[in-house]
Amino acid sequence: MSKLWGGRFTKQTDQLVEQYTASITFDKEMAEEDIQGSLAHVTMLGKCGILPQDDVETIKEGLHQVMNRIQSGDMNYSVSDEDIHMNIEKTLIDLIGPVGGKLHTGRSRNDQVATDMHLYLRKRVVTFAGLLVQLQEALLKQAKANLDTIVPGYTHLQRAQPILFAHHLMAYVSMFERDIERLTDSYKRINTLPLGAGALAGTTFAIDRHFVAEELGFERVYENSLDAVSDRDFIVEFLSNASLIMMHLSRLCEELVLWSSTEFQFIELDDAFCTGSSIMPQKKNPDVAELVRGKTGRVYGHLVGMLTVLKALPLAYNKDMQEDKEGMLDTVETLDGALRLFAPMVETMKVNRDRMRQAVRQDFSNATDIADFLVNKGMPFRQAHEVIGKTVLYCIEQNKYLLDLSLDEFQQFSPLFDEVIYEVLQPENVVNARNVFGGTASVQVEAAIGRAEQAMVQSNAWLKEKAAANSLK
Repeated sequence: MSKLWGGRFTKQTDQLVEQYTASITFDKEMAEEDIQGSLAHVTMLGKCGILPQDDVETIKEGLHQVMNRIQSGDMNYSVSDEDIHMNIEKTLIDLIGPVGGKLHTGRSRNDQVATDMHLYLRKRVVTFAGLLVQLQEALLKQAKANLDTIVPGYTHLQRAQPILFAHHLMAYVSMFERDIERLTDSYKRINTLPLGAGALAGTTFAIDRHFVAEELGFERVYENSLDAVSDRDFIVEFLSNASLIMMHLSRLCEELVLWSSTEFQFIELDDAFCTGSSIMPQKKNPDVAELVRGKTGRVYGHLVGMLTVLKALPLAYNKDMQEDKEGMLDTVETLDGALRLFAPMVETMKVNRDRMRQAVRQDFSNATDIADFLVNKGMPFRQAHEVIGKTVLYCIEQNKYLLDLSLDEFQQFSPLFDEVIYEVLQPENVVNARNVFGGTASVQVEAAIGRAEQAMVQSNAWLKEKAAANSLK
């Protein structure tokens, strides 16, 4: 039989079955990880005396040849060989002869594929944490340049209170910091070795799983062989973390789309990150931001899909679990593209400070500060709230803003008003009055920038450590 597992069978696999069940069209993405795991495995087989050292060296040399073919793009993949593991093993046997068939001693495709995915995802998590740090750097650069830029803050997409634009940007720095924390925390669960679990029960060969873990840079080994081959929690966790990252990106995308519109005119995105219309020559569309926002649903779908596949599976491995890869691989590609575009898009956007300042002066977002002013004069807050509500209604009826009112007009609503109210209502004073930890006052935002930069130093140290650990041996 042409199949490496075909001894039990008397018929060739139906061609439609081959096409339907094969995974090589997508799991070839993990070819280098498969070689990496096989090199560690065969080294261990030699160390433990399970294979003669001559065979080990022959197999290792053959695996390096296969790796060279993969990296140069000369590898021929066949659907009839089903998946990346069988394609590599078949190529290895073609190169070095029957001794290549000894590579699979003491392992199964079940623990092999799980190992490949752990190795693959381990590297990508480090990559994504690094790209998030780059995005934080771009946001911090814009925040530092806009420490004196005041913009309306919104709730319900209605103007609420003036804030520093830097404060708004720092909210996203905080979001992405949580994303980095989630990725780095998930790393320890990804960094657990399943190899050696066999198909589900372990192996009769006296293998050394901890040696393989050390060779591959894994910090832990799965305690239970059934769990090792059937666990996909680490993929679900990655998809969940990716969904949160995409959700944060999407929220920022929505604001970039709004801010760059004619109605807002708060920012202008660089031409390199926009496209035009085929019929309307005046258009400059924020297509990158819109597409990232749209692709967020794609990532959500992969998370729900993976949870649905797993929800009713008995232990241990089931063919259903082949569905774990396409969603994971597509999410990796989607997230990678979004993050690589986002940092330069943010870094190159132009901020229209004058338009932001104009917007702040043409609204009632400083109304809360009048209430606080009256409270400091001894008026109960609820009464002050009512007074200011009537004052704002008067302004609307008179087509005025609060700073347009004379002192006599203010005193129609309360005799507690005096000339100080005009200082209280200045946008800079409104912003800097909120001088509490986490607030929008400039000193607080500067302090937040300092804390974020410190966190980035720690993130970069972690990234450097893990990048070294993940390098191919």
